[in-house]
Amino acid sequence: MNVTDTDIVRSLLLQHGMEEVSMEKDADVLLTNTCAIRENAEKKVWNRLRAIQSATNKQKQQQIVGVLGCMAERLKHGLLEDGLADLVVGPDAYRDLPKLIDGLLENEQETAVNVQLSLEETYADVTPVRKDKDGLSAFVSVMRGCNNMCSYCVVPFTRGRERSRPFDSIVNEVQQMLQAENPLREIILLGQNVNSYHDRNAAAVDARPSPDNYFTSNIGFTNLYRLRGGAGYYFADLVEAVSDLDPELRVRFTSPHPKDYPPSLLQLMAERDNVCSQLHLPAQSGNTEVLKRMRRGYSREAYLELIDTVRSTLGSEEVALTSDFITGFCGETEAEHEDTLSLLEYVKYDQAFLFAYSMRGKTHAHRSMKDDVPPEVKSRRLQEMIHVFRSRLQERNDNIEVGRLRLVLMEGPSKKSAPGRLTWSGRTDQNKRVVFPQTLCSTQDYLNVEVELKPGEYGVVEITDARVGTLRGNLLWRTTLQEFSRFTESQLEEQHRQIMNLRIPKPPPLILTNLL
Repeated sequence: MNVTDTDIVRSLLLQHGMEEVSMEKDADVLLTNTCAIRENAEKKVWNRLRAIQSATNKQKQQQIVGVLGCMAERLKHGLLEDGLADLVVGPDAYRDLPKLIDGLLENEQETAVNVQLSLEETYADVTPVRKDKDGLSAFVSVMRGCNNMCSYCVVPFTRGRERSRPFDSIVNEVQQMLQAENPLREIILLGQNVNSYHDRNAAAVDARPSPDNYFTSNIGFTNLYRLRGGAGYYFADLVEAVSDLDPELRVRFTSPHPKDYPPSLLQLMAERDNVCSQLHLPAQSGNTEVLKRMRRGYSREAYLELIDTVRSTLGSEEVALTSDFITGFCGETEAEHEDTLSLLEYVKYDQAFLFAYSMRGKTHAHRSMKDDVPPEVKSRRLQEMIHVFRSRLQERNDNIEVGRLRLVLMEGPSKKSAPGRLTWSGRTDQNKRVVFPQTLCSTQDYLNVEVELKPGEYGVVEITDARVGTLRGNLLWRTTLQEFSRFTESQLEEQHRQIMNLRIPKPPPLILTNLL
């Protein structure tokens, strides 16, 4: 979300006539986009601001230092203390940046602050300017804010209430990107609670006037926010429309809430080859009582039912599941912690973001609970979670990935590629990174014709080794997303066999010499 917000800010300032420079020392204005979701994120920002202040003092420069985003919204004028920042702007006030910067540059004022949250702002009419226009993947923001009010979370107070961008503006933005940026091969739809997307603007209601019933993932999930349902476009409609734009375009989304995976969305994902089989299902805890204190709106049993539904709908070996977990939340006991470990054991996530709880101001937990789990206990529990996660993921990768033929989107040379040891990397549909030797490969239809793949093309890779974070394999043949999806399992095996037969070195011809 910070990446796409930065792209919006870049667009607004370039339109105002400002120029982006590559070196900090050449800038009149330094803007830092921030996160406030956890204490450690804010510590990094404070350290960054002090480093900027130290550098400018040494160089005797007069630079405007601005703090944008969630930390700006949370701390407001507090960021102006000690002269670390001159400009503080929240995530809904970026349109005001040109005017505020002009006022500071012209010495009309010493500091400037705008942290007003909005009930309508989505920046739908601002075309983001991406820094990496040649990148294969791009973010597209589809909604902002959150209404869930989880007891530990500061997002509703730093990002405001949910509001969805107009359906047509999103589809048009992706269409324009596909026409202007080549090769764009992946779109990631973004939102604080992305799968609760619901466009209820007049045009959407006219297009979809029949009120749809709002369905949670199963009856074990509830909503703190009651105003759900009615006419308009829902998230499944948006995913369908974006995936229709180009059958070779991968579509992903983040960050969702597990309550908003209705059967219609899961069925669409099963039917669409270019909607990636990767779901983020933030559990936060594996214990029902902790989930109640967190105000997550579901029980352990409801969450497990969703896991089983997802794997039966999308295929247990095809779908990758990722999650978020917080350990050491207010009042968490050893038995409750053990429930989280057992959930990690059962699901065997393909990726997990694991954190020790840090109390955030303004939240329900801050107002009514006590952060009573000692730091050393949080640290120990976190290490136990990491151990279980990594060991179960290694087990899953060994059982499912090794020996599989995976469709990989080519990204280019890997980080460790070097002369004499050239390797490339790419990602599977499940968003797992694959590294393989750079080599020529066969084509889809002419197996005896070898070609060199380019970034943005798809290739079939046989996975030969699986580590927790990276898969390794051998590149076999070039294909397309559509062509690969048409293969049956037996056809894939036959194609693989033929290619391997072609690669077996033929013995030299037998030469007989008459010695008489």
